[in-house]
This record gives sequence, structure tokens and C-alpha cells, in this order.
Amino acid sequence: MRIQELGSEIRRARKARGLTQAQLAHATGLSRETLNLLESGLVRDLGIKKVLAVVDHLGLNVTLQQGTRPRRPDYVRMACTSANVSVKTALTEDELIHALVTGKVPAKRAPHLRSLLDEAPAALLQALAEEAAGWTKPGKLERNLRKLASDLGVSRSVEGWLKTG
Repeated sequence: MRIQELGSEIRRARKARGLTQAQLAHATGLSRETLNLLESGLVRDLGIKKVLAVVDHLGLNVTLQQGTRPRRPDYVRMACTSANVSVKTALTEDELIHALVTGKVPAKRAPHLRSLLDEAPAALLQALAEEAAGWTKPGKLERNLRKLASDLGVSRSVEGWLKTG
């Protein structure tokens, strides 16, 4: 599970219980800003005790189990590999996720993202968008991808593969 999926589930559970971010943050000893970053999947480093406090307060459980089903493809990793083919430095998975969630190009990563959006197979981009769509509010990922494409001067239209959900 990626931190974005965990954050999305925490946001869903918080809203289902009618709590504001400020209320949940206060109840669990976090700042509202940290909780916001956790829910957005943008938190850089947060100890397991703090995460478990949030999960416990929301009545959720975290379980570990031996994987019995085949792992699904990791489209974030595949997209990074595709984006890094023609450049010396590597676009990290965290940088790609941050770009998808915020619509902002990480410093010195414009060539990577331009290459990804212009040259990667449409099927990979569609699968990446479908995976990432659950990490943000409905419609936000699509707006972010359109913004990235526009800001980067991507020549290929994103509409052909931007069919999430």
C-alpha cells in the first residue's frame, strides 16, 4: 500500500465520521497541517505510532498478511522507468507522485515528465492515471495532468488516455 492510498482511506473515514481535520489532528496529537499532508499522500516522514493513533481514533485497523494474490503491476515505477530513459538523473517515484497529486513539476524534472507524457505508451499512462485517481479528490488528478501537460508544452493530447474511473 502506498502512503497515498492510506491517506485517501484516512480522509474517507474522517469525513464519514463527520470530523474536521482540525478535530482529528487535535484528538491524535498531530498538527492540522501534518494531517492534511498525510491525507494528501504528501507527508514526507511520519512515525508509525502517529499513523496508528490516527487509524485507531477512526476505528480502522492495520493488518499485515502474507500476500496470496499476484501483485498488480506498479505503474508508478513503470512510469518512472519510462521517464528516465533519456536523462542522466532519475525521476523518483515520490517526485512523480508529488507531481500527479499537486500538478506541480518538481525542480529539474520537467524533461522527465515531458518525455513521459509525450512518449510513454498510452496504456501505461492510462493505468498510471487510474491508479493515481484514488489518491485525490474526484477530478483533481485530471486537472493536474492537464496542467502539467500545458505547463510542459506536451505535444500529445492527454484526453486520449485520460479516462479514469
